[in-house]
Parts: sequence; C-alpha cells; structure tokens
Amino acid sequence: MAPFEKSMEMMPFKQRKCLATRKDEVCNIRTKFPNKLPVIVERYIREKSLPLLDKTKFLVPFELTLGQFLCLLRNKIDLESTQALFLLVAEKSMSCMSSSMGEIYSRYSDQDGFLYITYASQEVFGAPQTPERPC
Repeated sequence: MAPFEKSMEMMPFKQRKCLATRKDEVCNIRTKFPNKLPVIVERYIREKSLPLLDKTKFLVPFELTLGQFLCLLRNKIDLESTQALFLLVAEKSMSCMSSSMGEIYSRYSDQDGFLYITYASQEVFGAPQTPERPC
C-alpha cells in the first residue's frame, strides 16, 4: 500500500469524507439494506497496542447486542490473552453490553447517520511474568 493510502487509512472517518458525502452514503446504505444499521468502528487515536481493522464500515442487524458485536470485533482483532477490548459509543460512553444495536443507534447515532464506535484495549490481568528475585 502506498504511504499516502496508509496515512489516509489512519485518519478518522469523519476527516476523510465531508458531511454531505457521509449523509449520502448512509442514505444509499439504508435504501439498499433497510434492516441493517451503518456502523463505523475505529481504533482509539492514542491506542498503539491494537492493530487497525481491515475495514471500518459494518452493517449490523438491529437486534444484535453490543456484547455480540464486541465478540465479532474481538475475532477480527488478534488480541493477547492479557488484553481486554473496550467499546466506546460516540467516542464518550460505554454502553450496556445487553443493549441492542438498534437501541444504541437510536440514542447515539451521529448527525450524518452513522453510529461511531471506538475500540481500545488495556492490559487487565496483571503484568507480564518476570523471573522471581531471590529473597
């Protein structure tokens, strides 16, 4: 991939496309797939320990729960056993994992019509093993 394309890929979706273009995309998506929700998933800006996803746009069913969506994302990202995956909805809130994507979309969708979800990670199960020190 060319360096310019790689840098464009790392830019947030909202900075890559203007509002009118994003609204048109949502309109086309909702016309073709009325039973699906357009979701943009991006890595947290300061997160360096997680790889970028191969795609950022997802079409998800209304009834899918956030927990099920998290499992889907976790399978797409190769995580170590010590890493947890957190989802921030609309870049500010952690929603209940049993909430349906339809509920979350109706509450947090952006003015352009996409639902933006940011993923991040943190080591939560302790530090890496180090050799024991003699007493």
